[in-house]
Amino acid sequence: MSFLRSVYRPLRAINDRIVKLAMGLGIAIVGFMVLALTASALTRYTTGTGYDAYIEMPPVLVPWLVFPLLGPLLRRQEHITVDVLPIFLSERGVKILRLMLNLITIAASIVFMVAGVEAVELFMGLGQMLELEFEFPIWYMYLAFPVGFLILISFAVELALAELINWNRPESQPGEAEPATGSNA
Repeated sequence: MSFLRSVYRPLRAINDRIVKLAMGLGIAIVGFMVLALTASALTRYTTGTGYDAYIEMPPVLVPWLVFPLLGPLLRRQEHITVDVLPIFLSERGVKILRLMLNLITIAASIVFMVAGVEAVELFMGLGQMLELEFEFPIWYMYLAFPVGFLILISFAVELALAELINWNRPESQPGEAEPATGSNA
C-alpha cells in the first residue's frame, strides 16, 4: 500500500497542475471564441467586409477546448453518467465497478491516444495546411487528441490508485486518496 501511495501523491500533484493548465486553456479558448465572433460581427456591421479567420477559428479550436478537459472532468465527476448499477450493488460492488471503469478508461484512452498520434503523424507527413486568412499546419488541430487522451490516462490512473488505496475503507469514512469532486478540485 505504501508503494501505491508513493506513486499516487506525486501523480496527484502533477494532475493538480494539469487541471489548472487545462482549465486556463479552456477559459482562454472560450474567451477567444467569443471575442473572435464578436469582432467578426462588428467588422461586418461597420465595414461590410468580413474576415474568414474570425468565423473559422473558433471551430478549429474546439478540439483544444474539449480533449484536454477530459481528465479534469473525469476527476471532478462532471461528466455524463447513468447510475443504474450502483443502486443495486453493495458498497464493495460499487468500488469494484469504479475500479473497473477506471481501468477500461485507461485501456480505451491508450487506444485513442495511439490513434491520435498516428493521425498527427499522417497529417504531418501530408503537409496539409489549414487555410484561413493565414495558413498553419492542420496537424496542430489534431495534436489535441493524443494530448487530451494522455491527460485522461493520467487522471484515470490517479482515480484507480485512489480506489485501491481506499479499498478497505468504508464509504462513509473519507480516505487519504479521495478523488476530488465538485469545485474543490
